[in-house]
Amino acid sequence: MTAKKKRQKMFISVLPGEQVEVVVAEEGRVQEYYVEMAHQEKTRGNIYKGYIHNIDNGLQAAFINYGAERNGFLQIDEVHPEYYTGSYKLRKGAKYPLMQQVLKPGQEMLVQVVKEPTGKKGAFLTTNLSLPGRSFVYTVGRDQMGVSRKIEDEKERNRLKSILETMTPEEGVGLIARTAAVGQSKAALERDYKYLNRLWKDVRKKAQEVKAPSIVYKELNLAARSVRDYLTSDVVEIWVDDADTFEEVKQFAALTFPRKPNLVKLHSDPELSLWERFNITKQVQEVYSREVTLPSGGRLVVDATEALTAVDINSGKIGGERNFHKMALKTNMEAAEEIARQLRLRDIGGQIVIDFIEMKDPKHCREVEKTMRSAMKVDRARTDVGRISSFGLMEVVRQRLGSSAISLSTEPCPCCGGTGIRRNMEWQALSALKDIHRMLSKSDCSDQLVYPCHQELALYLLNSKREVLERLGSRCGKTIQVEIEPSICGH
Repeated sequence: MTAKKKRQKMFISVLPGEQVEVVVAEEGRVQEYYVEMAHQEKTRGNIYKGYIHNIDNGLQAAFINYGAERNGFLQIDEVHPEYYTGSYKLRKGAKYPLMQQVLKPGQEMLVQVVKEPTGKKGAFLTTNLSLPGRSFVYTVGRDQMGVSRKIEDEKERNRLKSILETMTPEEGVGLIARTAAVGQSKAALERDYKYLNRLWKDVRKKAQEVKAPSIVYKELNLAARSVRDYLTSDVVEIWVDDADTFEEVKQFAALTFPRKPNLVKLHSDPELSLWERFNITKQVQEVYSREVTLPSGGRLVVDATEALTAVDINSGKIGGERNFHKMALKTNMEAAEEIARQLRLRDIGGQIVIDFIEMKDPKHCREVEKTMRSAMKVDRARTDVGRISSFGLMEVVRQRLGSSAISLSTEPCPCCGGTGIRRNMEWQALSALKDIHRMLSKSDCSDQLVYPCHQELALYLLNSKREVLERLGSRCGKTIQVEIEPSICGH
């Protein structure tokens, strides 16, 4: 018996000229969430003509001026040999030559952004260019012809391989069939290949005409990119709440699914937002929450640190020793499914450490591992799932697809400095009293000392420490006035 296909819907919400949000939902449950803001425009996938600003011999990397605020970072293993100048000799056991031997400052090259700039780090760049189409990724400088590992059906893999054999890209160019190629006719696949061929010729021509640093290829906007990358035969409807974007998306969708003329629909109700109409608001807000509730009453707690993301699983109420093992397994199984979903929604990348509820039975551990691997299979990012250790910890490594909604829309709290915690009111009050005591001791202190602080602390001092304030003042023969200063934050 074949598994029932799950109905997916795509929602695209647009604030013209400012922001685009995309949600992919399955049976009403949000599975993927993407956001792009005009002032934080993504550069990942863009191709630039840049030049080497300087080479760091120790890092074996070049810093490329490609027109951004900060120079991009290019490692030697990301440099195509066509850019090597002069002769070189490989050191014993080395895969690549020393960068300073084969590249020189001022040298021009085409680079593509692999990873967005973050914090004080510049973008991560490569000279191994790739152009994504609907069905293929067109690789420049790597002439491999292959099929995505995510396509597991052997019959379909063989069909796609045989179609690829009929295509003859120019020398040094390769093609990789994407998951969207599954079920596509030979004619549709050839159309996509010809489009990518033309696109690369245009990019190459522009690169010869412009001066470095300049952009030579710009990735599609989020709305169009979503149709290209996320629209599959499982998607039964696409809802858009902006008329101009609706027309753009409709044209893209018509190229992919010409037999589905009513696939794209316009939401034009001024009284009700698109998110409200399809009950998405609460689910999207959950992306920013530290805690996620599980069906059985357990909770996930997600904490991001500098080096990794930690996910803790807290059980609901479990009564009795006999019920504990059964409930621990049930909660961990639910958690594995939900963690895979949260990693996609939040686009969490890098090292992830999951602290499962302790399970004594090794069979239960294997079941949870199997569930986790199965849930991660639908992820568009590259992932690697480890085993549960003797301490109940599982390590997961996930490729970050872009700037997550959280990183785009949040900033460190000015009150706690980004730690997520602050000193309690008693500690803050005692610190304030120490300051007041020190100020009263000064020879130039006026008869009325004004002490400014934030509202919460001011109320705490006046309600809980009034007697101490009066005692301090009378000892020095002065009056103390506590004043609310809105610009001061509580630490």
